[in-house]
Amino acid sequence: MSPPCLEVRGLHVWIDVPGRQQVHPVRGVDFSVGSGERFGLVGESGSGKTTTALAIMGLLPSNATLAGELVLDGESLLVDGEKSVRPHRWTDIAMVFQGAMNAFNPVLTIGRQITEALEFHDVAHGNRARARTAELLEMVDVRPAVANSYPHELSGGMRQRAMIAMALSCEPKVLLADEPTTALDVVVQAQILELLTGLCDERGLTLLLITHDLAVVARVCQRAAVMRDGEFVEVAALDTLYHDAQHPYTRELFAATPRLVAARGRRHGATTTTETLPEISHGSS
Repeated sequence: MSPPCLEVRGLHVWIDVPGRQQVHPVRGVDFSVGSGERFGLVGESGSGKTTTALAIMGLLPSNATLAGELVLDGESLLVDGEKSVRPHRWTDIAMVFQGAMNAFNPVLTIGRQITEALEFHDVAHGNRARARTAELLEMVDVRPAVANSYPHELSGGMRQRAMIAMALSCEPKVLLADEPTTALDVVVQAQILELLTGLCDERGLTLLLITHDLAVVARVCQRAAVMRDGEFVEVAALDTLYHDAQHPYTRELFAATPRLVAARGRRHGATTTTETLPEISHGSS
């Protein structure tokens, strides 16, 4: 594996809930992701996956408390709290949120929102920012004219592509993708997964893919961590997890994923008589 780009060491997250006992959704998580690697974080809803990603981004709510270390290219992001994280958020490490409809401002056009991101982070301004917005949309196989559309005017797949374009606007090194194919049909899901894989390969992006779907991880990632109740139960290469999972929970997840054999067959160029994922085109769904 290439040298670590992102390292998470002993990460704990506590959340204070008024009138209730303090919640501890992330418990001593350790992992590292190499430069250009595609790493999966998989587990059931409520296992702590998204909380881990939000902690890395420094986007946890004000009632959350963190402990541990987050290191990006050798630089600690937690030394001075928000002051340490802010210069790296979106510029070095960006996030594609679950549900693009909720992530976009519904009263601004797609182009306006991408342009504002470019200007806010001093990447480009004015005409250059608008031209860069068109380039970013083309990068994710979306017509530049879509910049004039509002989020509700786009299909789910188009919105997710636009969200990926906005996440890449400041040319980050690390991309966190939280359930990027949720609520998309299987054809569009396959297109989004190939888009992410292609962008990572072309741009040397490090990808942390968060999902409950092992078939998605098997198709995209090289290694994965299986998460349960805020802890990692197993971290290994996909082939190792598939053929020689050590933890009973990991084996249960694989047994409950009927599309996994098909997904792995597509990943390795094999044919299979089980359900197959569709061929992928570069349309702007």
